[in-house]
Amino acid sequence: MTMFDLSARMKNIQPSVTFGLNAKANELRSQGIDVINLAIGEPDFDTPEWIQDAAINAIKGGITRYTPSDGFPDLKKAIQTKMTRDYKLDYDLDMITAGAGSKQILFNALLASINPGDEVIIPAPYWGSYPEIVRFCEGVPVIVPCSPQNDFKITANQLDGYITDRTRWIILNSPNNPTGAYYSGENLKKLSSVLMEYNKVNILTDDIYENLIYDDEKFINILQVEPRLKFRTLIINGVSKSYAMTGWRLGFGVGPKNLIQGIKLLSSQSTSNACSISQAAAIAALTGPQDFLEDWKKSYQERRDASFELINSIPHLSCIMPKGAFFHYVNCAKLIYSKTQNGNYLKTEDDIVSYLLTKAKVMVVGGASFGLSPFFRISYASSMDNVKTGCKRISKAISNLIVN
Repeated sequence: MTMFDLSARMKNIQPSVTFGLNAKANELRSQGIDVINLAIGEPDFDTPEWIQDAAINAIKGGITRYTPSDGFPDLKKAIQTKMTRDYKLDYDLDMITAGAGSKQILFNALLASINPGDEVIIPAPYWGSYPEIVRFCEGVPVIVPCSPQNDFKITANQLDGYITDRTRWIILNSPNNPTGAYYSGENLKKLSSVLMEYNKVNILTDDIYENLIYDDEKFINILQVEPRLKFRTLIINGVSKSYAMTGWRLGFGVGPKNLIQGIKLLSSQSTSNACSISQAAAIAALTGPQDFLEDWKKSYQERRDASFELINSIPHLSCIMPKGAFFHYVNCAKLIYSKTQNGNYLKTEDDIVSYLLTKAKVMVVGGASFGLSPFFRISYASSMDNVKTGCKRISKAISNLIVN
C-alpha cells in the first residue's frame, strides 16, 4: 500500500512530548495500572463555578454562533482592562486579539512575522513548542543554554552575544516552563538595556504563568521596566493556567497593531474564531473575582515546598527551588550509566524516564524535550497526595539502582 506523502514542511515539526505522555498515562490507567502522572502541566483544580455558569448562560442565551476572528469586543475590552489593572499598560482594542489558546496566538504571530532564515533566540530550558513552531515557519531557532548557576535564566551578556543581523525575535517566558525560573525587574532591566541597542529585534513575552509566583515575589513584564519596547513587544497570555481552563482553549495576544492584524488574518483563514462559549467564560474569568488565585497559589507553594524537600532527599537527584509555575527541573546527571537490577544501563535521561515509568509507575518528562540535559521535569500541579506518593515511588525505584 502506498503511503500518503506529507508536505516537506511537516519534516520540520515534532509531536508534543507532553501530550504524548499524557495519552500514554491515560492508556496505562485504562488498563488498570496505577500510574501517577507528574508529566502534564495542568492545574488539578476545577474551573471556578461562576466561570462555568457564564459558559452555561452563554449556551442558553444562544451565544453559539460565529464571532469576530479576533474575539468578541467585550472579551477584548476585558483583556484591555486586565492589561491596565495588572500591568499598568494601555492598549487600543485593535492591538488585542483572542484565539484558540495561547499556542495558536504564538503560532500565528511567528507565522505572520518570520521569513525563511530569520533567527529566533530561545533561552533553554524552554517550552517544547517554541523551536518546533519556529522551524515550521522556516525560521532558525537559536538555542541559548542557561545554567542552573544562573537559575536557568539568560544573561544580558549571553543575549548580546547571540544577536545577529538575522535575529527577528527573542522569546522570554517568566515564570518559566520547565524550570520555574522568574525574571526579576533587575534581570529584565539588564536584558532591556541590550534590546534597546538592537531596534530590529522583537520581544515575545509568554506570561501564561503570571499568577503563579511564590515567596511574595510579584510578576513583572519587561514593558513595566522599559516602556519604550512597547511597539516591538508581543505579550501572550491566556486563561488556561491561572483559571484552570486548559481544555477551554482561550488565549490572547497584545502588541503592535500590524502584527495583531496579521494574527487576525491568519485566524480568519484557519480557526475562524475561538469558541464563542469559551470567550464568554474568559470574560467572566478576567472580570470576576480574583482573590481565589491567592488560595490556589498557596496550595501550589505548599506542594512545591514538600516536593522540593522530597526530591533533594533522594540520593543522586537534586533541583533548585523554583520561583514560579508548577514544575521542578530535576538534575539526574549522577544516574547516567547507573545499572538496573536486570543488568541494563540507563545511558540517557530518556532511559531514566522510562525506568521510572516501568518501576515506579510515575510519569515525568525528559529534559531533552526542553533543550537542556540531563534533567527531567516533574509537575506539582497534581494533588499533594499524588506529588508525595510520586516522589516516594521515585525514591524507592532509584534506591534499587547500582550507581557508580
